[in-house]
Amino acid sequence: MVTYKEAVAYLEEIPFFTKKNTPEKTAEFYKYVTKHLPLPQQTKVIHVAGTNGKGSVCAYLQGILMAAGCTTGMFISPHLVEVRERFHIDRRLVSEEDFAAGYEKIRNLVDTWRAEHDPEYHPAYFEFLFFMLFPILHNHPVDYLILETGLGGRLDATNQIPNPAVCVITKIGLDHMQYLGNTIPEIAGEKAGIIKPGIPVVYLDSRQQASTVIRQKASELGAAAYSVSKQDYAILSFDHKTIAFSYTSRYYGYVEVHLDTTAFYQMENASLAIETIGVLDQGEHITKEQIQQGLWQTHWEGRMEEILPGVILDGGHNEDGIQAFLETVRQDGCKGKRTLLFAAVSDKRARQMVELLLEEDLFAHVRLVPLETTRRIETDQLLIYTQGHRGEKTDITAAQDLQTAFFDAVTHRSEDDRVYIVGSLYLAGQIKELLSHAWREITHD
Repeated sequence: MVTYKEAVAYLEEIPFFTKKNTPEKTAEFYKYVTKHLPLPQQTKVIHVAGTNGKGSVCAYLQGILMAAGCTTGMFISPHLVEVRERFHIDRRLVSEEDFAAGYEKIRNLVDTWRAEHDPEYHPAYFEFLFFMLFPILHNHPVDYLILETGLGGRLDATNQIPNPAVCVITKIGLDHMQYLGNTIPEIAGEKAGIIKPGIPVVYLDSRQQASTVIRQKASELGAAAYSVSKQDYAILSFDHKTIAFSYTSRYYGYVEVHLDTTAFYQMENASLAIETIGVLDQGEHITKEQIQQGLWQTHWEGRMEEILPGVILDGGHNEDGIQAFLETVRQDGCKGKRTLLFAAVSDKRARQMVELLLEEDLFAHVRLVPLETTRRIETDQLLIYTQGHRGEKTDITAAQDLQTAFFDAVTHRSEDDRVYIVGSLYLAGQIKELLSHAWREITHD
């Protein structure tokens, strides 16, 4: 029996000896896997693509379905600290034993396939994890599988699922442009690649260019398209801890929702989840009260998450993410000073993110911090991006290491001050790991 650590070690080596396969090769192996390990017959799939908000929409969908008494599986990407975060069964991470068993079954299928059919084939990292879903769900059958794409949609491994119950497309923005295209219509076309003939699609109508592409693709495939826009929801109250808003649903009418978050952008993600549930259930079994309960009980890590009193972590890692982050910061009611820790990876539009963060003088202190990844942008380069955008009251420095910068920011502040951390999901994960290590030291665990 393979151990969890052995499974993770092998998975982490995959990028060094293989690459993403053609859709044809992925499709062939998908059919082979599902021949041996088909999805349970009762499982309905909700397929989610988009640039920003995918994970949050998945989490809200899971919360509603669980409140309605349904069993759920959820596959998301990426993870923050450990790879098991990608596999959820009713909000619980799969056990190390289930993870290792799922890995071993797929590893054996890969070895057999290579020996009998294609010795050159090996699933890429994300593909391997996606295939592990099938043995995991074979042992833990669910009513609904909430499936998040890894990158894009059309060519994503998750797009091998032939018959989802509903597709969801969240906010479309400029990200992963080296893979998906340089314009909003090009990127929207890749995301809209998850739409299937006759399968309804729910989408965020926030950019006309993206919405036009999605509607056109849906029309070509005879798929009903349901939009959610800012006109459909309205904030009712905000107390710097929770948000109350209303959403007007096609199936449930006026719904008043309370979210246990300070992130304004979660209103659109929760609204997408409400509309998706309506399209999925047609208002027949899931009640308005279950929707309200499920949304209130959902907490999604790394999205304006208060990890310590007055210390907020957000996973915003592109221009739309930063703009959404700033929308909440402006409303935070901070009576003291704000400190910002920022980092970015090299394939993101870091200069544009830095400019957005500095243009309003919201932060008294900005600490540019290094990441523990080969994809990082060095802090000296980030410092160059700040030139010409420094406010009169902003102190900007490049930190030598993340741990020192983080603990300095947290410990050297007054009660009314706030610390914000944003710029990369790598940063979010590394901060959480730092806190976890610190807690283990304190408790001697």
